[in-house]
Amino acid sequence: MNAVETKPKRSVKKILLTVLAVLVVLLVLAFAGVWAVWHNEISSVASIRMLRERNDDHLDGAVYSMEVKGDFYLDDFVAQGGVSSDTELIQFITDNITHGVVNLNMTAPEIGCSSFTATAENGDALFARNYDFSKTNAMLVFTEANEGRHATISTVDLQFLGIDVDQDMTGLMDKVICLAAPYAPLDGINDAGVSCGIYMTYQGGEETVATSQDTDKPDFTSTTLLRLILDYADSVEEAVEIASSYDLHDSANTSYHYMVADATGKSAILEWTNDSAVDTTDNDGSQRTLKVVYNDQDSAIGEREAASNYQVVTNFVLQPGYYDGVPAENKKGADRYDRLYQELQATDGVVADEQAAMDILQAVGRRGWDNDDKNSCTVHSAVYNLTEKTVLWVTNENYDDPGAVFTFSLAR
Repeated sequence: MNAVETKPKRSVKKILLTVLAVLVVLLVLAFAGVWAVWHNEISSVASIRMLRERNDDHLDGAVYSMEVKGDFYLDDFVAQGGVSSDTELIQFITDNITHGVVNLNMTAPEIGCSSFTATAENGDALFARNYDFSKTNAMLVFTEANEGRHATISTVDLQFLGIDVDQDMTGLMDKVICLAAPYAPLDGINDAGVSCGIYMTYQGGEETVATSQDTDKPDFTSTTLLRLILDYADSVEEAVEIASSYDLHDSANTSYHYMVADATGKSAILEWTNDSAVDTTDNDGSQRTLKVVYNDQDSAIGEREAASNYQVVTNFVLQPGYYDGVPAENKKGADRYDRLYQELQATDGVVADEQAAMDILQAVGRRGWDNDDKNSCTVHSAVYNLTEKTVLWVTNENYDDPGAVFTFSLAR
């Protein structure tokens, strides 16, 4: 009798074990499928770290870092001819990086900034930059070298990706959204010693008009130009060649120019303007063409520029005669431009080291400056050493706080 009762029990146990085994196999297959599609993205999200907590009393957002795994589909982006609008960029990122799972919202509000190049006493080439805006969360983004592409370090304002400026990133969704960060850099450096930054220009008279070229060239938007330069350029010349090969479509109905520099000490400012060099007539963004101002070919800009081998850029166009006949206040950031030249002229563009360059950035930090725009603080200050491929990075003008000062390196 006992033997008869045991047999069904064993059969049930066998069935349960079989079902359990099938479920385990299905789970493994499901995980394998997810990993096959998302492994780079999962690794990237898992790498996100908070480097500095927010301090709302000082208008400090939080600072994060992310190590991007894989090539984030940039070669595919280039192969398709780029994009001509933020909407198209969002669609590309959604289709490729988030695989259609997450919808994004990318914006580019009005920003003010200052940059300069200099030479350290030991001969290293330096590129320094202040990013002026309002309270926001920032992220240091690290990308890997791939075939034909450079490893990079760049800074991203997470507000551009739709991350709430008044809260820390706590949910998984915010972290997934950060997968778009490689396509929204504001400044950075690559392992060839090329550095680049983006700055508003307020072109178009009373209302800013975005550059939106319309030729038969492929297209890029404001921050994707910077991404292409960081990933593909070995030198200033190659950066200019990249910029010349595309139609520029500025983001968020505003206008920008760029500074790029390399480890040889060469630098250039890239501007898109109409042929008529008068501010009030530069209202057709489709007709603007690229003008390049090199550090050793800038005598047309002015006497101090001709006499120096370094460059300064803020938020006004440098093309000769551009502001003739218009109010001086149209030259946004001219006061910061003059102050930076004053600092650099005192030593003919030679500074002791990266910290000395950071001290100059501090002199034009927005909390202590009589602002000519609505930006209230300097969100980050960065000094890129193009010779050593390193960066000295300070958050929110906390220059004397060791906990707010970071150093990173691309050196092998």
